[in-house]
Amino acid sequence: MNLNRVDLNLLVALDALLADQSVTKAAERLQVGQSAMSSTLNRLRKLFGDPILVKHGRNLMPTPFARSLAEPLRETLGRVESLLTIKSEFHPATDHRDFSVTSNDYVAAVFLRPLLVRLATEAPHVKLHIQPVQDDFATRLRHGETDFLIMPREVFLGYVDFPNDLLFSDRYVCAVDADNPDVGASITMQQFSAQPYLAVNVGHLPTSAEIQLDAQGVIRNTQITTQMFMLAPFLLRETRLLTLIQERLGLALRTDANLKLLEPPMTLQPINMVMLWAPQNTDDSAHEWLRQRMSTLALELFTNVLN
Repeated sequence: MNLNRVDLNLLVALDALLADQSVTKAAERLQVGQSAMSSTLNRLRKLFGDPILVKHGRNLMPTPFARSLAEPLRETLGRVESLLTIKSEFHPATDHRDFSVTSNDYVAAVFLRPLLVRLATEAPHVKLHIQPVQDDFATRLRHGETDFLIMPREVFLGYVDFPNDLLFSDRYVCAVDADNPDVGASITMQQFSAQPYLAVNVGHLPTSAEIQLDAQGVIRNTQITTQMFMLAPFLLRETRLLTLIQERLGLALRTDANLKLLEPPMTLQPINMVMLWAPQNTDDSAHEWLRQRMSTLALELFTNVLN
């Protein structure tokens, strides 16, 4: 195929069509008219000699050939985007840029909120879109659908497959309502297993704490589960519930959530939060600037031990 005869914008449209599986949604994503997107789909069909999308009931479904294009197409577009930005110097005080960050609400509270405060002064035209961790987080990162992923490396062992930096570490403590009549200044393993327990998960993934408790065979009287770290401390109020919480989050919410924080009766390893990004973004000057800013801020915030 002669590239001189191919409009490479067709590949951008193809990526949108495969992602949305809808002419209307793809048109909205690329901010073009629906008729123009329909015309583009027809051009793609002629270019590849394949229907690309076929009707299945009321929906459109990609053909097997189209599905085979999805991953190499996303990787190719990512490389093109990187090529277009690799030589352009980033000026944080004046340049406009949008970044997406995938993380849980704990990271958003203890790290991303302070980052937003810094960016408001240092890079006022940089926007962050904070996204929750979903089951396909690794695929989204690999395909460039998120710029940064911040995860505990103990939970995502596949972190070694991506460029990454350690941001900060934290440890787990027990948390109960400060007026919980069952728990004093310390807690035994027997008490821990007997108390009604609040477990926190991230989607279908267990937290590092739950993984370690399972490995040690620690019995829990689990009565409530939640996927929100920020909500968990407030669910303890006026109950006999017990949970494990990251120490920095517990200290930040101790007054508002009326918490009592205790040393766990078992040995738990700390969690290590890593920042990951797709390889094609490594040489992007704006991406590199934000990575450095995030690493510097983490060092400033978390070097000292909190008391």
